[in-house]
Amino acid sequence: MLHAAARIEDGRAEETPSMVVIDTHLARGASNGGFTFHDRGGPYGRTKGAKRVVAVDVTGLPVAAVVVPASTHENRASELMLELLARQGVTDRLELVLVDRGVTATAARALGRDHGLEVRRVGWDDKQPVFRPIRHAWRVEVAHGRLGRSRRLAKSFENTTTSATGWLQVACIATTLRHLSRERARRRPVVLAA
Repeated sequence: MLHAAARIEDGRAEETPSMVVIDTHLARGASNGGFTFHDRGGPYGRTKGAKRVVAVDVTGLPVAAVVVPASTHENRASELMLELLARQGVTDRLELVLVDRGVTATAARALGRDHGLEVRRVGWDDKQPVFRPIRHAWRVEVAHGRLGRSRRLAKSFENTTTSATGWLQVACIATTLRHLSRERARRRPVVLAA
């Protein structure tokens, strides 16, 4: 509901997006991380923590968020996110989903076929030592950065995926509320004293 309200404030014609970007972020586990949740993942399986999966629309606001164990493959993380979006009723108008190259081409085709939409892998073919933003996909990186400002998300402190997902969703709600309050403040007319 908050996301729909933010889209309306931004002047979008529809409450639900036609395109989302899905990406994961590996959060290092804190020293109190539980054995049932924090496991090794990331590059070469060296990082102990949890994987945060976020979907954003073209405005850059989070549409949905979920946390999975760090060892969860990108294919499965994207599948779980699409299932969550379907349960939330976001996929009714959805046509295009952008994912990074961590999702295999075979999995992207299967996800698109299963959900009746286009799942497109985005990324640079050539490896360059400099950061180059990818059109539309950079919005999810900005969202991960904003969500990371929440002190509770500095590391993965939780012992269960349910608790970690709850705190991630609280951060998403706070981000959306901040966006709404800024938009409304911008539209409020300035009254000059006589």
